Amino acid sequence: MTRFTRSTSVVACLAIATLLATTASARTSTARAAASPLQRDLDAVVAAGAPGAILFVRDGNRVTRLAAGVGDIARKTPMRPDNHFKIASLTKTYTATVVLQLVGEGKVGLDDTVQRWLPGVVPNGGGITIRQLLNHTSGLADFEDSPRYLKPYMGGNFAYYWSPRQLVKIGVSQKPLFNPGSSWSYSNTNYVVAQLIVEKATGKSLGAELAHRIFKPLGLTDTSYPTKQGLPTPFSHGYMLLGKAPLTDVTGLSPSLAPGSGGIVSTVRDIADFYRALLGGKLLEPAQMRQLKTTVSQRTGKVVTAGPGYGLGIARGTSCSVGWGHSGELPGYDSETVFSEDGKRQAVLMINQDATTLPRRAFALAVNVLKKAFCTHA
Repeated sequence: MTRFTRSTSVVACLAIATLLATTASARTSTARAAASPLQRDLDAVVAAGAPGAILFVRDGNRVTRLAAGVGDIARKTPMRPDNHFKIASLTKTYTATVVLQLVGEGKVGLDDTVQRWLPGVVPNGGGITIRQLLNHTSGLADFEDSPRYLKPYMGGNFAYYWSPRQLVKIGVSQKPLFNPGSSWSYSNTNYVVAQLIVEKATGKSLGAELAHRIFKPLGLTDTSYPTKQGLPTPFSHGYMLLGKAPLTDVTGLSPSLAPGSGGIVSTVRDIADFYRALLGGKLLEPAQMRQLKTTVSQRTGKVVTAGPGYGLGIARGTSCSVGWGHSGELPGYDSETVFSEDGKRQAVLMINQDATTLPRRAFALAVNVLKKAFCTHA
């Protein structure tokens, strides 16, 4: 899940993109070196109001992992570079990858309609394709825009469980935003519908498919798709400003808050390794990679071949070069990724407060540190 209208500023101003395998001899820096410009910049994000932050940078065969602030305010536990956290809408890239693998295996088609796989679940499902779900041109409203969605959690019931079908029902109970294929609007509903299609096509849960197709083959031992509250240790607590200060610890929010659209828990290193494998061609065949990287305008929904655009669960941006990545936000966490086209540079940033309630100066500094890490780190 993400409030993409704010987080997308990172995608729009940065070049987000590819990856390349790092050798076993890669050097890793985790020290809070006072002389490190990136460490000072990350400290500045915390000084501006963020509880804590983690920055992962890969440049060629060099890896730098930095942390600032705290992972647990109550215990004043320093943030650790290897902390687990909820990666929010970065999950969409993983879900889209599973769908595209199924396409490559001939089990589903991108131009299959929702109605074919989920009869009667989505109004006008016969006019919406799987491709339109993945690139957000379906016109389906976002379930998170309904007051009904957050009501249990705002009332203090962090364990409240929404089933994927209930979330879809909330989304489709709202008026469609536009006719399928005629425009673009970011909607978490799209990816929960995609989750249901994966489960219908495979007979298994999305979590099982993610583990079988992505987590285990890539050795992503710090990545999971939880179905119960709680994160693996060590982990970063997530914070949200609910009304007035102080920040509220919302770590315990149910994973059902955002399943196929934002339910994965991971670390900065595992995130970087996933995107390296994906964009390096290790997870999809060339035909499916072309579909993944066919982007549409985030204004018109029409295919664009250059400049910023949204593909199938992944975004293209331009800044100091052209690349690919995604951003993600849910209560308590904000994640941003940016990967170079040639795969020699990667940057992943996590802040343990959602961008929606993060002080504006802290968010602006975070955008700058990610851009600096990606464009100038050596």
